[in-house]
Amino acid sequence: MEQLNIHPELNTELLNFKLPEKLGFGNIMAPVMFKADYNNGNWESGQLLPYAAISLDPASKVFHFAQILFEGLKAYKVETVHPVLFRPEENWQRLNRSAQRMLMPELPQKLFMQALCSVTAFCQDLIPAKPLHSLYLRPFMIGTQASLSLSASDTFSFYVIASPSGPFKSSPLKVFIERDNTRAAVGGTGHVKVSGNYGAALSSTSNAMNKGYDQPLWLDAVEHRFIEELSIMNFFAVVDKEIVTPKLTDTILPGVTRDSIIRLAKEDGVVVHEQAMDIDDLLFSIKSGSCTELFACGTAAIVTPISVLADKDDQKYELPTLDDPVALRLRKRLLDIQQGQTEDTFGWLCPVPKQDWQIGD
Repeated sequence: MEQLNIHPELNTELLNFKLPEKLGFGNIMAPVMFKADYNNGNWESGQLLPYAAISLDPASKVFHFAQILFEGLKAYKVETVHPVLFRPEENWQRLNRSAQRMLMPELPQKLFMQALCSVTAFCQDLIPAKPLHSLYLRPFMIGTQASLSLSASDTFSFYVIASPSGPFKSSPLKVFIERDNTRAAVGGTGHVKVSGNYGAALSSTSNAMNKGYDQPLWLDAVEHRFIEELSIMNFFAVVDKEIVTPKLTDTILPGVTRDSIIRLAKEDGVVVHEQAMDIDDLLFSIKSGSCTELFACGTAAIVTPISVLADKDDQKYELPTLDDPVALRLRKRLLDIQQGQTEDTFGWLCPVPKQDWQIGD
């Protein structure tokens, strides 16, 4: 592992930190964070620091031109001695695809893994060892050069923060079809994980919630006809006992959980179609009964059934309640792997052993 600078007050911060009984998701911040700076064309050594506010020049590019990207993944410690990360290499590769699109420097894999492993190892006693609980990790990179000219930053900072978390959402989702606004357009940034995508989704998400729904379902920007994704999850349907999901394009984020679900389903012998999905065809298949399930997936929620799909004029399409839904079978299979409750035949788990510099040694 590359050189790592550890703040002398970090152990004290950890010893004084008390984990509350009720966590929620992403609400409680662990008292440790990782930082590495990029200057003069090179990444500097990483630092483990007490969690604290970030000081930036008001003219930093991140504020004015949205040069910011992020990732999200989890560390689990349910049935394992040490924490395990789930498919971190996929997040590293996606982060660098985002960096290429945003004219930001690619992050070396060793530095990315050092950041994740050091934060996770230092926080391992804060990871709830209970089903559906985890340490949610949020890597992100920002442009820090102070300049108001429309150009890419030449200095950057990379951080990892963490949140001991419980389940994201336990009940099925109610989803509202967004027929007017769009999340991403061809040639834009829909296929990478940049903050502007989520900022653009806030208005429609708020509108859906005000109507009593959880999230909007986004359609394509050209015809407002083809299904893309939810604001923070990929979308699936079960039609005639086969799984259908939108084919990846440059307007859809390639989710790590999405890929995992597809691979698990295929291993179970379920036929999976990645194809264009016409929203009106889907609504007809729900009405006719050929579509028996809708579900969404993502790092935070894992796999969540959709109970209602709603359209304009308060038209509601309700999905039936099934005894053995495909979504929950896949959710259990994936969770069992992530939590160390079944053999990881895919090689998806990355153990994080306790480090010799860690608190408590």
